[in-house]
Amino acid sequence: MVGRFRAASSVTLGHLSKIAGGSSLHNPMHSFYSAFSSSSMSPPSKAVIYEQQGQPDQVARVVDLPEVELKENDVCIKMLAAPITPSDINRIEGVYPIRPPVPAVGGYEGVGEIYALGSAVRNLSVGDWVVPSPPSSGTWQIYIVKEANALHKVRKDIPMEYAATVTVNPLSALCMMEDFVKLTSGDVIVQNGATSMVGQSIIQLARIRGIHSINIIRDRIGAEEVKNRLKKLGADDVFTESQLEVKNIKSLLGNLSEPVLGFNCTGGNAASLVLRFLRQGGTMVTYGGMSKKPITVSTSSFIFKDLSLRGFWLQNWMTSHKADECRVMIDYILDLVHEGKFKYEMELVPFQDFHRALDKALGKLGNHPKQVLKF
Repeated sequence: MVGRFRAASSVTLGHLSKIAGGSSLHNPMHSFYSAFSSSSMSPPSKAVIYEQQGQPDQVARVVDLPEVELKENDVCIKMLAAPITPSDINRIEGVYPIRPPVPAVGGYEGVGEIYALGSAVRNLSVGDWVVPSPPSSGTWQIYIVKEANALHKVRKDIPMEYAATVTVNPLSALCMMEDFVKLTSGDVIVQNGATSMVGQSIIQLARIRGIHSINIIRDRIGAEEVKNRLKKLGADDVFTESQLEVKNIKSLLGNLSEPVLGFNCTGGNAASLVLRFLRQGGTMVTYGGMSKKPITVSTSSFIFKDLSLRGFWLQNWMTSHKADECRVMIDYILDLVHEGKFKYEMELVPFQDFHRALDKALGKLGNHPKQVLKF
């Protein structure tokens, strides 16, 4: 189990120095032991740290961290909310391709309110809401210090949990719909993992653009309730995997045309079902592999259907020449939230209940919505 709050003495000065080292974009604590001007200090903080990779519920614990002086281009943020995502868990486990050196503060995205500014910061104000953009490690703490150019100001007239979660899953959904196939109103897409945050985002973004969506979910208790919930978001059709065990899968399309684009976050049989739906020359984009099973593609899919298989990783997209577009897309998504056109399931959990939120995120307490820490 994750430890309760511990005194600052439970982490050595050497450990905190190691956490603090490096640039603000790639480290959870920005320059905690660097030389600063004496004009402004952040308050002492609490943070979730892990000193080695391993099972998150065994290696993550909450500790006290000291106050921080601000450099002239730094911003001190009072975190408002930050989610617990599968990639956060993978980083702690040590299986994610890119992860901060340990010891590290957990968390990769979130939203905070500006608490104090360095003397040279001009484009931000105390009280602004900001998100790390691009996302960066270390958001599971009450106060965080980052360089101003690593932050993006967002609107603050929306629920904080949406601002806290916009920079990974909804942004991935929007990028994938924009980058691989030129979609127009009336086109059809197909996806598995439709109940995920990315899946829910794809359904709604498609609906807004007049694009039809076919959605595949795993067989589960309460599947009909899940189907109804996704249809309320704008899904045209929702099928369980077992419903698609038919020879002529396209007979289920009704008046819809064959999908031009598919999204796969599951792998295994669920990926094969997406491929079976796709039209001649269609494209399937893989962005996850929750089943941990490989994708199997028939020879005829390549030769006779000329299908294309692509991969998407948000980290690569943000470090490409398109990185500057992400802030425009973030604003677009949050505008949709403000207009009531975009939503997904989340559960806000007080930061002091981190250990319970982590257990829920790990699936130890059954199925729960996305866990979002509230500071």
